[in-house]
Amino acid sequence: MRTASAGLIRRLAVICLAALAAVVPTPHRAIERWYSNGVYPPLQRTITSWSNVVPFACFDLLWVGAVAATAVWIYRRLRQRPLSRSIRTGILEGATATSLVYLVFLALWGLNYRRVPIRARVDFDPARITRAAAGALGTRTAAELNALYAEAHRQHTSNEALATAFAGAQQSLGGPWLIVPGRPKQTLLGQFFHQTATTGMTDPFLLETLIAPDLLDVEKPFVIAHEWAHLAGYADESEANFVGWLACQHGDAAARYSAALVMIEFVQPPNQTLQQALTIGPRIDLYAIRERYRRTNRVLQAAARESYDAYLRANRVKAGIVSYDLVVQLVLGTAFDQRGNPVLR
Repeated sequence: MRTASAGLIRRLAVICLAALAAVVPTPHRAIERWYSNGVYPPLQRTITSWSNVVPFACFDLLWVGAVAATAVWIYRRLRQRPLSRSIRTGILEGATATSLVYLVFLALWGLNYRRVPIRARVDFDPARITRAAAGALGTRTAAELNALYAEAHRQHTSNEALATAFAGAQQSLGGPWLIVPGRPKQTLLGQFFHQTATTGMTDPFLLETLIAPDLLDVEKPFVIAHEWAHLAGYADESEANFVGWLACQHGDAAARYSAALVMIEFVQPPNQTLQQALTIGPRIDLYAIRERYRRTNRVLQAAARESYDAYLRANRVKAGIVSYDLVVQLVLGTAFDQRGNPVLR
């Protein structure tokens, strides 16, 4: 009886600890100093170095194993009698397991959601975000797509070149450490990625970079750079987009073209349609991307979007899924020097 009571106390303690970790306010600067630039960097370099050795997605082992273990656990619980007691015990065990997973998630990566935001570390001024500035960015982006199309399709960006460009982006943001870039991998979730219009994912437990199987070659540099930004501790989606865009600006023609393909979906040239502003090459690429999205499952896509929105809000991203689009505000509101690097505070 005493052993059972001790077990109950331990489970309740784990659940309470997870609840406190979810709701207790945490000072951004303390997280930035002690976690994002303290505990997390050696974790990232070690875990990603290990997962890079394996050619397949280790995350597949995690989720397949979790599904199998859950199925066995449910089966055993349903066979126990009395059923009412089994259900009560099962709820407690499930809550304990969920709490443990959440605490591991926070320790390995999730606390990066609570770090100092980029806009507090760069010379950011909301007054720079104007309709005219957005139009000018749209004009520049369209011009980049037209100018870079041929070279971007002639020679694709290597992962090594992209890693060098990403290191330059990290340094330009004043980062005191550099990531070990994740080896881009495909996953058993590839069909799910396609049906939900997901281009990539960062495994928050084994710190891997997972990409969708049906990306165009010209899409890959930005998608990979975006996921590497997550590995660098930029958990917020708008910040990962910004860092990915910045890394591509430090890269070759294919990388810059890849970033422009994404940015043109957010900002467009004033007084022109994309049909008018773009030459035939970039229009074909955008059509291919949109055609892929057209073949997705709208029900699954909506469900995944709502689930991810809830996940982001649970991790204190108030804008939820809308945070993807806030990259334009970061690009327009940030001051850049003559080399294209953000001006730091």
